[in-house]
Amino acid sequence: MAKETTDDGQRNTSDIRVLIVDNEPAHAHAMSESLDREGYPCVVATSGPEGTRRIAEDTFDIVVTDLMMNEVDGMEVLGRAKEALPDSEVIMVTGHATIPKAVEAMQLGALNFLEKPITPNRLRAAVAKAADAVRLKRDNLELHKRLDDRFGFDGIIFASQEMSAVLDRLKRIAPTDATVLITGDNGTGKELIAQALHQNSLRKGKQFHALNCAGFPDNLVESELFGHVRGAYTDALNDRVGAFEYANGGTLFLDEVGDMPLSVQTKLLRVLEERQITRVGDNKLFPVNIRLISATNRSLEAAVAEGSFRSDLYYRLKVVTVHLPSLRERRDDIVPLLDHFRKHFARVHSKPVKSITPAVTRKCFAYDWPGNIRQLRNAIETMIVLDIDGVLDVDDLPPELADVEPSSEMVSEGPGELIGRPMREIEQWAIEETLRMTNNNREQAAKILGMGARTIYRKLEQYAQESGEQEGD
Repeated sequence: MAKETTDDGQRNTSDIRVLIVDNEPAHAHAMSESLDREGYPCVVATSGPEGTRRIAEDTFDIVVTDLMMNEVDGMEVLGRAKEALPDSEVIMVTGHATIPKAVEAMQLGALNFLEKPITPNRLRAAVAKAADAVRLKRDNLELHKRLDDRFGFDGIIFASQEMSAVLDRLKRIAPTDATVLITGDNGTGKELIAQALHQNSLRKGKQFHALNCAGFPDNLVESELFGHVRGAYTDALNDRVGAFEYANGGTLFLDEVGDMPLSVQTKLLRVLEERQITRVGDNKLFPVNIRLISATNRSLEAAVAEGSFRSDLYYRLKVVTVHLPSLRERRDDIVPLLDHFRKHFARVHSKPVKSITPAVTRKCFAYDWPGNIRQLRNAIETMIVLDIDGVLDVDDLPPELADVEPSSEMVSEGPGELIGRPMREIEQWAIEETLRMTNNNREQAAKILGMGARTIYRKLEQYAQESGEQEGD
């Protein structure tokens, strides 16, 4: 995307293409020359039919069109622009007698209208306003793209069957407005899953707000959820909006919901049933419309049994449940996560780290990761920061990983036993061991080995054929 400002601080206009449609050629070219001086790339159409043809064949950010034209008038140009170029802005040019018609055009999507005669300053000001509106749309589209990349289902890194089943469940849940309870150990990515549900729901354009129920003293949890009015308690110096109001229309994510005080659980249940809140210290009811997603690393069934969690709230929260397995339960995801975090933190820290050695990958695959994905992420970032040679090797490993030894199931024959063997046997050993480590995920094995997936397919067929021939002999 082009820069919005030049090096001297002036706004860049070269990224905004303008189409001028006017059946008075002299007037059309005068407007074009005025905008050319400001740096806007302009195309002139001297009739309505030519204008609609240009719109159908090319891309423009702003369309400046006369309202009164023969054959095809400005209203038709407006309609075509909104259909073919939905992110463009249209400015209508009109005489005094047609102002009511221009107002109608604005109701149909035109951004502004200019009454003749038009001065260069008025034209430039109107186009600058339209350009700002276009850039805002671009920024919003880019933001949504980044959100989709990060929190969309495509942004969830996995290779395991366990996570494939989770993803299938998420895709069925997301378009609904159902209340969701996410369970799993700390560090398994519960908030990421909540954000993915939001980003793939009908509320994706609205607010997503996360609140950790264990992050506040018990006496402040109610205020954080529902807000308070000035004077509600000693330190309440001003009115404060709570999480429910802040997320109104969108999604509220309550993390560690199992740590919520019993007194607040009662009020939360009432809010979920009545869909309205009362700020602490106030009597006024405020209607709220949110989708609630909650998460816990505790067993809420056990908490209900011991009396620390309300059973009615528990069943209200678990309309739909999603359980995230720990990383040691889905080891097939370790290799793609390693590669993902290596690329991410190499970019973040501007470090040219190109690869991870197979020895490091084997140790990571064998480790149990008690801190789950969060721990793996932190380990890779630490290694990236400390690395000096562009390759993450065993000398870069954090202490908890340095002494890990792969299990006998992962390594059937060590490199020492391969010394003096034919190169083909060494290559076969490397491919088969990497496939064993990645649970026969050939795409991931290809990434580790630095070869194409098709090459692995071809070589495996070759090994199988040679083995068959030897048996036949």
